[in-house]
Amino acid sequence: MRGLERKDFILLAFVTAIALLAPIILNPFPADSPLAQFNAGYPDLMQRFAIYGIFAVGFNILFGLTGYLSFGHAAFLGIGSYAAVWMFKLLTMNVLPAVLLSVLLSGAFALIIGFISLRRSGIYFSILTLAFAQMSYALAYSVLTPITNGETGLQLSLNDPRVLDPVNTSGSLPFPSLFGIKMNAVAEIEALGRVYQFPAGYYFCAVIFLIAFYLSMRIFRSPFGLMLRAVKTNQTRMAYTGLNPRPYTLAAFVISGMYAGLAGGLLAAMDPLAGAERMQWTASGEVVLMTILGGVGTLLGPILGAGFIKYFENIFSKINDNVLHQWFSFLPDGMEDFVVTILHPFVGKGWHLTLGVLFMLVVIFLPGGLIEGFQRIGRLFRRRPKAGKDDPEHHPKPAPHVAE
Repeated sequence: MRGLERKDFILLAFVTAIALLAPIILNPFPADSPLAQFNAGYPDLMQRFAIYGIFAVGFNILFGLTGYLSFGHAAFLGIGSYAAVWMFKLLTMNVLPAVLLSVLLSGAFALIIGFISLRRSGIYFSILTLAFAQMSYALAYSVLTPITNGETGLQLSLNDPRVLDPVNTSGSLPFPSLFGIKMNAVAEIEALGRVYQFPAGYYFCAVIFLIAFYLSMRIFRSPFGLMLRAVKTNQTRMAYTGLNPRPYTLAAFVISGMYAGLAGGLLAAMDPLAGAERMQWTASGEVVLMTILGGVGTLLGPILGAGFIKYFENIFSKINDNVLHQWFSFLPDGMEDFVVTILHPFVGKGWHLTLGVLFMLVVIFLPGGLIEGFQRIGRLFRRRPKAGKDDPEHHPKPAPHVAE
């Protein structure tokens, strides 16, 4: 692998700072403020930011670098969740073996599915991956019920063997932990006159997210990444040079599937439950939206897209008519009711409408995603250097010599 550039280290430091300080950054409003509804620094949502960031970063390795659009990555997300829960049931509640099994098992399934699907390209590849994902969903929902527990989902029970853990005498279900630190443990620290929560589960996910992001960055900057870009640019021309693109695309597919399995394992580690709904086509479409919304083929774009969609899903979906009336209580009664009536379809259960409108605007005006929007804003603040005395343009050019 080639070395990282200075801007890559700056980006990595920026992402690291945001991940570590998320409990403070995502809670900008006091608890008694009307805007406290927009705070996102609570454990469950922060964990989803990190987990789905991993999912989107892995998907971007396939779609962003090779141009192969998969509609079946939710299958690997579900496989990772089932593998983690079975590890909790049979072996130990330690999250590390569960996450490792999720990655390995998802990679094995990705190798099989990718070997078959990559015989085709374009829309045919997308349809094949969608078919495999729906087949996996049907198997988990109805056929493989002894393994998946069908529509109820795979859950922990007091009778699980857990051969590496001590005998449970408490009479309550154990929770996934890391060498004794439970993933649902939360430390409260008072700073800047406010109390902030620092959940252990989030920081476990954040550390793994940073490792996954760093590996993705190294892949993007490696000769392997250049070969994947060559596949996306012109696969036919690449084949004419004597290089077979299929091993590279298969490797990208497997790596991407392992990222999805890692995300699925972390979902189960934070909430030890695995259901077939994680394999539905809507979950695959969600990661596609995350990547496109943030910026396909960029390092930071999928992370922004994942955070954007999960924020809307968890924040805007909780805004109901009572909250709207509280916000616009300063208006006259008739005007207040009119404004609430107008905004009602865009919040609460209608948050998908708001997300759809924003996605449409991004696709139309920012084809490069949110990253392109930030780049445009950055260019607005850049000032062109003024011509100075030492600038050649400052001095008038001498008149051409005319022979007498």
